[in-house]
Amino acid sequence: MSHYLVELYTPNAAWHALSTEQRQQFLAAIGEAMGGLAQLGVQALTLTEIELGTDHGSGHRYLGIWRFPDAAAREALLAGIQASGWYTYFDHMNAAGAEGDFAQHLNALIAV
Repeated sequence: MSHYLVELYTPNAAWHALSTEQRQQFLAAIGEAMGGLAQLGVQALTLTEIELGTDHGSGHRYLGIWRFPDAAAREALLAGIQASGWYTYFDHMNAAGAEGDFAQHLNALIAV
């Protein structure tokens, strides 16, 4: 069963205070750390700017959607994000869950 992570994030004042060189160094380290994720079965489904004007949009600027082979791989990525210092530079929200289908979702909503 696949597991998923949705990230919404926006650069904050700490990010804007960094020089271009400091930003490049930080993101280069992130890129290096991400290199082995594919071997763990981790897939970045999309990493993109959020389209403005979406009905009930979050107000964040960027979106990441990830797929994982299991919850342990997802938790490993989340731990790596935390350890990297990412949350220092970005106002960030995460949503995580396991694979599901429409009928399962409707039944969960009914049961609430």
